Amino acid sequence: MPLRRTVLATLFTACAALAGSAMAAELPEAISTLLSAANIPQQGAGIVVMRGNQTLIDHNSSQSMQPGSTMKLITTLAALEQLGPAFRARTELRTSGEVENGVLKGDLIVRGGADVDLNEDVLLHLLQALRNQGIRKIKGDVILDRQLFQPARPELGQPPFDEFPWAYYNVIPDALLTHSNLLRVELRASASELAVVMQPEMEQVSVKADLALIDAPCASWEKDWRMPEVRRRGEQLTVVLHGRYPRNCNKSTYIDVLDHHDFLARLLRAQWRKLGGSLSGEVREAEAAGLAPESRLLAEHQSRALPEMLRDVNKNSDNTIARTVFLMLGSLQADAALGSKPLPADDSVASTPMRADLAIRSWLQAQRISADGLVLENGSGLSRLERATPAQMAAVLQAGLRSPWMPEFLATLPIAGTDGTMRKRLKDSPATRRARIKTGTLNGITAIAGYVYDAANQPCVVVAFLNDEHVAGGAGRNVLDGLIEWVARSAP
Repeated sequence: MPLRRTVLATLFTACAALAGSAMAAELPEAISTLLSAANIPQQGAGIVVMRGNQTLIDHNSSQSMQPGSTMKLITTLAALEQLGPAFRARTELRTSGEVENGVLKGDLIVRGGADVDLNEDVLLHLLQALRNQGIRKIKGDVILDRQLFQPARPELGQPPFDEFPWAYYNVIPDALLTHSNLLRVELRASASELAVVMQPEMEQVSVKADLALIDAPCASWEKDWRMPEVRRRGEQLTVVLHGRYPRNCNKSTYIDVLDHHDFLARLLRAQWRKLGGSLSGEVREAEAAGLAPESRLLAEHQSRALPEMLRDVNKNSDNTIARTVFLMLGSLQADAALGSKPLPADDSVASTPMRADLAIRSWLQAQRISADGLVLENGSGLSRLERATPAQMAAVLQAGLRSPWMPEFLATLPIAGTDGTMRKRLKDSPATRRARIKTGTLNGITAIAGYVYDAANQPCVVVAFLNDEHVAGGAGRNVLDGLIEWVARSAP
């Protein structure tokens, strides 16, 4: 029997007797023992457990700590409360030109509205809408308008977060991010040959594998990869994969290696050509925010409603969508007819992240939640700067239970032993299907925050941040899972 289960089975009776008393606010012996077994010092743990207004555990609750991806809970609940469940982001094709004999005599503006569902297929349908209106030639430029977010290209000049800057979880969003800027690469290796295919198809972009075939398990295929390279020769771009790859192994992966402008410009050109269209000008970036007053709408796309976006954020811990939602709070407002529209300009705030920060702090203030110790950078938790206290997170979760959008919020959380990042955890446990938990993991950090039903079927708020080098290798996870089980077994 794993140590966590052994300790809980031995100590649960004594600890459960404390659960309804004032002493229960202290750290239970069962959890202290799990921390000790994992070599995690008690000062490296911040834990809050509440049943209604009763505090069962309060350990370092006011300590500002790194919350990992549990930070997404603050971002997503604030977004639901401020933008509402009917909110949808938009992508628009607009122009100031006239159409004569199948020719658009003017520029085509592709206006980004933080549409997280803008992908290869959506772009194709938008362009098909132009063809359906009889447009076959654009006699002007295509202008990519990312100006909703300021800065418009937040990824430029940013140092890599870790040693895998090409990884899907490291994508930095902009207001016109398309297909998450990800290339899908399929690798098929026999004993002596390796074939590689790239999707989506783009104008003058190809992929090449500089991967040595080795005898190794297929499951370890990522172990010997090195940083992919993009080679430019004139207008031709070649993505080169470096490292080693197992023989007789078929896998696919997503990589973020192309400049955001190159990705969208070359995808758009390829799709427009595929539809029989032609372009006489260039594809270029908008130079300043705002559109000419006389521009008119040619085609549009609306994203899924906000609660569906937030399911991806919390269930799958999607950093790119989380960061986009954070920026939405500083740039967009709900609109009953359109789904969303830009916020009025505010010259007193320099950037979209700053406006988003202020929006979240204003919401916390309205909920009477202290912002002391809170540090926001991108709202996703994929940060070495972001901080929160366990008490703040617990208060946010209590606000979630009071929210008119409580069902939508709870539906975004992973269910223990069932789905999302909790699908493989706490199976055959008292908490299976009885805990909705957001997880968070970075080097030296592991965390949980969410709701656990106790033995009397009462919902309890559970928050635990572990910030210590010893959380690696599953040791921290054992402590957190033990805490969830302790709550699931407890009773009033």
